[in-house]
Amino acid sequence: MGRKTPLSPSYCGEPHKFDPKFRGPVRNRCCTDTLCCVFFVIIILSYIALGTVAWMHGDPRKVIYPTDSYGQFCGQQDTANENKAVLFYFNILQCANPAVLINLQCPTTQLCVSECPDRFITYVDVQYSYSRNRSQWDYYRQFCRPGFNTPTKSVVQVIRDEDCPSMLVPSRPFLQRCFPDFITRNGTLTVANKTIFKDGLGKSRSVSELRDAAKFRNSVSFKLGVNGGGVLSLSGISSLLDAKEIGVKIFEDFARTWFWILIGLVITMVISLLFIFLLRLMAGVLLWSVIFCLIGAVGYGIWHCYWEYRTLKGKPDADVSITDLGFHTDFRIYLQLSQTWLIFMIVLAVMEAVIILVLIFLGRRVCIAIALLKEGSRAISYVTSTLFYPIITFLLLAVCIAYWATTAVFLASSGEAVYKVISAQPDCKYSNMTCDPQTFSQGNVSSVCRGSQCVFAFYGGESVYHRYMAVLQLCNVFVLLWLVNFVLALGQCTLSGAFTSYYWTLNKPADIPACPVSASFRRTLRFHTGSLAFGSLILSTVQFIRIVLEYLDHKLKGVHNALARFLLCCLKCCFWCLEHVIRFMNRNAYIMIAIFGRNFCASARDAFFLLMRNVMRVAVLDKVTDFLLFLGKILISGSVGVLAFFFFTRQIPVFQEKVPSLNYYWVPLLTVVFGSYLVAHGFFSVYAMCVDTLFLCFLVDLEKNDGSASRPYYMSSSLRSILNNKNHGRTEERKRGGALRRK
Repeated sequence: MGRKTPLSPSYCGEPHKFDPKFRGPVRNRCCTDTLCCVFFVIIILSYIALGTVAWMHGDPRKVIYPTDSYGQFCGQQDTANENKAVLFYFNILQCANPAVLINLQCPTTQLCVSECPDRFITYVDVQYSYSRNRSQWDYYRQFCRPGFNTPTKSVVQVIRDEDCPSMLVPSRPFLQRCFPDFITRNGTLTVANKTIFKDGLGKSRSVSELRDAAKFRNSVSFKLGVNGGGVLSLSGISSLLDAKEIGVKIFEDFARTWFWILIGLVITMVISLLFIFLLRLMAGVLLWSVIFCLIGAVGYGIWHCYWEYRTLKGKPDADVSITDLGFHTDFRIYLQLSQTWLIFMIVLAVMEAVIILVLIFLGRRVCIAIALLKEGSRAISYVTSTLFYPIITFLLLAVCIAYWATTAVFLASSGEAVYKVISAQPDCKYSNMTCDPQTFSQGNVSSVCRGSQCVFAFYGGESVYHRYMAVLQLCNVFVLLWLVNFVLALGQCTLSGAFTSYYWTLNKPADIPACPVSASFRRTLRFHTGSLAFGSLILSTVQFIRIVLEYLDHKLKGVHNALARFLLCCLKCCFWCLEHVIRFMNRNAYIMIAIFGRNFCASARDAFFLLMRNVMRVAVLDKVTDFLLFLGKILISGSVGVLAFFFFTRQIPVFQEKVPSLNYYWVPLLTVVFGSYLVAHGFFSVYAMCVDTLFLCFLVDLEKNDGSASRPYYMSSSLRSILNNKNHGRTEERKRGGALRRK
């Protein structure tokens, strides 16, 4: 029937046998993989408990707001710092001290202020001019300790007691922290047009020292978890400070064009629907056109290579072999050799021969793939509600990701404020020891280590909960992977159930069950939650291992151990391949679950053997489907992108007056292109699932049935005509019906 040279059953399992009771998706089902379902429910309940505990102990303000040296939040409402949202460093030059990298904290007082300083000024200058100009002191005082108002206090005492900074430097806020306002002029780094300034202690300092201190401070902030972790690489601090202004402009562009962006996405949705429905008519034309264009292009390449080879043949300089010429960075030299064009011609000739041989021996399988693509378009037109199921998947994924992010933030902000001794002296024996800011001034640490302070370090604790915080964060990530893969598996199995209801119907569309998507969704959740959890658990485990390997690779980048890097690279490659294999097998296992209602392992085994018995058809269909869908996504997103380009650049006369003025027209343009690709991908993912489901149903149909009256084919007439198969019983019935009408 389907295969003329079937593989041995011992290698690929036994073909499906005819079952007179089988009429499509099995209705009398039982719960599958119950133990895994129970385990999955326990994990979800534990995850809810983890989120509850994190919510009880955590405080997101610790992540949202910067914290000063006294453990107070900058910018928090209903506090003394409500209008002071920026963190200011008394002496940012201290941040360049090597102790910063050890203690992860700057050995200088950190204060919440309302705005960053905008001028160069020292405490000595302010004190000197206090009797004549008190406005200078009023400005300077806002960067001193709250309540300090003694400008006559000696400079030595002020610096010793950390009452005020010794100097102010023009700064700009970045990550809610004041950093020097660096500007590069003619290749020279400056701050307020200065390269040298006074530090208020009688010394002249270079702007490069400020740059080094700012780099250290950014590194520490990111190590402590600001904006997600990782060390910030500063090739130019001014570029990073300008990022905020660029971000504001981008936000303005979004605010002005969000309506037109939505219109672009709606247009994408309409075009995607039209493309899916038109595939029923143009799938074959499109694919064969591309194939013949490819053959023609390769043929032209062969002719061009032969022409270049014949032209260069016989020239003295062109007869040199590539091996004699050796390696050159200028590849144009090789194009002047006849041997190069001969190699190109041979390679293209081999490619042409392979393409033609594939078409000769796999032509029928290509026709089957095209027929299945057309059948998929027809199935979606009858079960249109499947196109809107990705909205449910998106909402469920949004809930999972939002819960994970909230739990991660509350876990990271759990614990009480921990204060540590920070000293600029590297040999201070009290450095990095915990302390109490209320009693620190009464001890002898300040006298032993001059300039040391008891400042806020981080949030934490000594309980079991706080000691295993990293483990809880890893568990949070793993459960997220499991839930995300489960949601995707639920969508795949639900769509498969709906499309199997379509395929296993002889009279289409009259006998298609009502509400196939909702019925399949209820059936999947009721009977196969355990199987979906089992499959998603396997995939999540492999993905988690890949994340760990990526982390290790990041940590070992500076290690010069070739063997370790090679082994790690091999492991990453192996697990990447394993993930894709498992993802492919899970997808087909869910289809078999939707058809027969068996457990995950049995369904995966049946799907694997079924595909192995039809391995060539699988390869052809997979590549043809991937190619057409990729072509469709590129075509749709590209077309909408071109339309958006002409619109936002005011090149469409009808809409010129309606286009808002923009800072960067590429902001809405890229948003429309990227969003269009995602929308098209959402619709085409349903179409791809439809084609895969119909393909497996088609293979099962070939093995179970033979076209007789008692075992009719369920496939469409176009598929039967390609295979030269007919439903003989139905033909005889039509003949008998015609004879009766003639009588």
